[in-house]
Amino acid sequence: MTSPTSSRSVSSGSLPSRPGTPHAEGKKETLIRAACASRDLDALVHLATSTHGLVSDSLRRTAWPLLLGCSEEHSADQAPWEKLPEHRDEHQVGLDVARAFVYYPRNESEKQLDRRKEELSDVIVEVLRRHPVLCYFQGYHDIVQVLLLVLGAQEAPAAAARLSLLRIRDFMLSSLEPALSQLELLRPILRAADPILYDHLPEGNASFALAGTITMFAHNIQDYNDIARLFDFFLARHAVMPVYLFAAVVLSRREELLEIDKEDEDIMYAVLGRLPQPFDVEFHLARTVELYDHFPPAILHSWEWWKISSSSVLKTSATTHDLHRLTLKDGERYFAQQEIDLERQKALKRALDRAKYAKKYIEVRLWYYRRYGAVGLAIVVGAYALWLGRNGGFSSGRYPLIGRLGDFLKRALSAAV
Repeated sequence: MTSPTSSRSVSSGSLPSRPGTPHAEGKKETLIRAACASRDLDALVHLATSTHGLVSDSLRRTAWPLLLGCSEEHSADQAPWEKLPEHRDEHQVGLDVARAFVYYPRNESEKQLDRRKEELSDVIVEVLRRHPVLCYFQGYHDIVQVLLLVLGAQEAPAAAARLSLLRIRDFMLSSLEPALSQLELLRPILRAADPILYDHLPEGNASFALAGTITMFAHNIQDYNDIARLFDFFLARHAVMPVYLFAAVVLSRREELLEIDKEDEDIMYAVLGRLPQPFDVEFHLARTVELYDHFPPAILHSWEWWKISSSSVLKTSATTHDLHRLTLKDGERYFAQQEIDLERQKALKRALDRAKYAKKYIEVRLWYYRRYGAVGLAIVVGAYALWLGRNGGFSSGRYPLIGRLGDFLKRALSAAV
């Protein structure tokens, strides 16, 4: 029998073992090259998920574009991006790019880093100008920075465009609401995996996970090899995996979190917002896979999953096979539909707010009439009696209107009694 505080979260017992030998790594490299050459997506997904992922950047340069479904079919007839209209968010891009390449690459001169920043700015601006519907968000540069370092300045724009429109589109809409909706999936995942820990966590929104999930952890991870490994996993697996990884991280800190007083929400949020150090990538990825296998979104039967737009990346382009059947135009079409959904949600919220105001107004008026209605009726009755006294009674034939008023007052008084 388990103790009252034992966890129902996925175990670490099935963690894959590390290859550990040049022979094992060499064999995996051969398998990756073969999967890329034959465009075997299932094999490539398996290899990207298993320990050490796609092994090296030289292999990633072939594998990542394949996982994203990149194609050169329309690149020849595209106008130079420099001649396209400026995007509204380019000023913010410049501010963020100036802060890029803080942790990696290491041992590069200031001049080399400045050149990389120029290339990073060019990649981001090209994507935004070619797809002006996209809205830049702070942290996007962290994602594109990784693509640039792995793929180079020539190949990164195509990969960034497909990633933007088909995998992280929910974060590039005109509102952050779709991104927050993804974060809300943390609750049903944690509730299903570990009810005791779930009940101990703060009840507010999961904003502590925002920076990690919307940047595919590129904002949080400081080691280049670790973030490249994570991208192997995220590009190969379901688009919801950053949320599941964050859930796995929370579950791995179970004992630490349970020791914090439930009322100390500030401390709890501070701990939840930081990754454990050192961060064992393979350990947490293995837990993420097990967590997803045990509790995929579809079986959670949660309101949080149901309310996510049917045009979300989580429901339209969640897997590599989905990506390969979709074009950038499809991504823009889904983008437009999500914007329509957002406007509907805003209109519904305004209608609900008006309904709440009307309900409150009616309640206040009803209270007013209950409080003062009897007084008003007494005044009317008093005035009526005074009039009768002064006029010595009345004949309904002479004063037909007053007669009706008398009948009304009789009925009102009898109803009040």
